[in-house]
Amino acid sequence: MTKTDKNNFEVKFWGTRGTLPVAGNPFARTGGNTNCIEVTCGNHTIIIDAGTGIREFGSKLVSVCPDQKIHLFLSHAHYDHVEGIPFFAPFFVKDANIEICCGKLEGSKDTSELISNLMARPFFPVGPEVFSAKIEYNTLEENSTFNISNQIKISTAPMNHPGGSTGYRIDFNGKSFACITDTEHVSGQHDENILRLIDNVDVFSYDCSLMDKEMDDFRGYGHSTFEEGMRLAKIANAGSMRASHHMPFRNDEELDEIEKTMTEENPDHAAAREGDSFKL
Repeated sequence: MTKTDKNNFEVKFWGTRGTLPVAGNPFARTGGNTNCIEVTCGNHTIIIDAGTGIREFGSKLVSVCPDQKIHLFLSHAHYDHVEGIPFFAPFFVKDANIEICCGKLEGSKDTSELISNLMARPFFPVGPEVFSAKIEYNTLEENSTFNISNQIKISTAPMNHPGGSTGYRIDFNGKSFACITDTEHVSGQHDENILRLIDNVDVFSYDCSLMDKEMDDFRGYGHSTFEEGMRLAKIANAGSMRASHHMPFRNDEELDEIEKTMTEENPDHAAAREGDSFKL
């Protein structure tokens, strides 16, 4: 592996939809798969969330390097963030090493139980005992900070979401990326947990399910707006934002309009679309 490879910090979106996947021409440019982000830090593969987008990504991983170490960080266990887990190809490779991490969630004792419940009858025919990979389950404490290598630091914070959710920040080689998803803001207030994670961050993805004018119709569901994301970015001196977790009713043309509004304030802001990637 070359020096450039060892210092490579790249982010790719394999799914940017929230709630449930969609299909059809109105959604073709943004994509229809649910939440999944690949983060490459040198020779480490980090995945944030396991929506339907993780299925195709898993097939790619197996074809490129079947026996690698993979770190899977789950924000929480609502369907659109975990429904791809039973179909993630590396779970069925005996030489693969996979660490699954999640914060504490209402209704689940720990991360191991979470996965077992996800794949339990009557909802799924087989349990995680069918996996042949070496799997390590870890349950994260709130506001934890830890390293997965000498150069890779992970920081977490709780999000305002029914049942719990965790936001993540990854610092590597002097650069940073944060994933803030499934969080509901309070009008006129700014979440200090989020501001801490995105403080001077280079790029962050944010839960832009809604617009400010839609919030009153969706209070209590645990989601935010692209306008709040921009307000937070300005306060935290963040580099740029990728609007993500698009609602299933939000088509390509509507997202183009949202992106236009975002770029008028900051030309580095953008809507996250399936297949998008960038290097830090």
